[in-house]
Amino acid sequence: MPPPDRGFTVRALGEIAIRCRDLDAMVAFYRDIIGLPLLEGGHRGGIVFFSLGESYGGHTAVFALFRGDAPARPSSLHHLALTVDRAEQDAVTRWYEANAIPYRIEDFAWIGWRGIFAEDPEGNTVELVAATGTTGYPAPAEP
Repeated sequence: MPPPDRGFTVRALGEIAIRCRDLDAMVAFYRDIIGLPLLEGGHRGGIVFFSLGESYGGHTAVFALFRGDAPARPSSLHHLALTVDRAEQDAVTRWYEANAIPYRIEDFAWIGWRGIFAEDPEGNTVELVAATGTTGYPAPAEP
């Protein structure tokens, strides 16, 4: 069955926002460890905005951290994936090791990705992912 004609198409991720218990620690992690640049004028009260680069149609993709009480239960966020160049992934592991950041590496051969996973100060999983340029395995079975 063909998809319905909605009259619009989602083109890219525009923004992702995370509520934080310790905004200062989270800003330091994403700025100093991950290397995200702050948007000019990106401090708005209890919100800090980082640039993820140009998105679709001139929109800047944004990562935002909000000061506030995080839920007592675990977040429904599974993980946040940020793209890096494959040639830079060895630098990621060296940087994490130099900063005592535990990490794990996972290859997704079926789609041609390699991810380096770590946790931010509030326990959210952060993946720095790159295309490997090779695929060859079938996609995982539907659940």
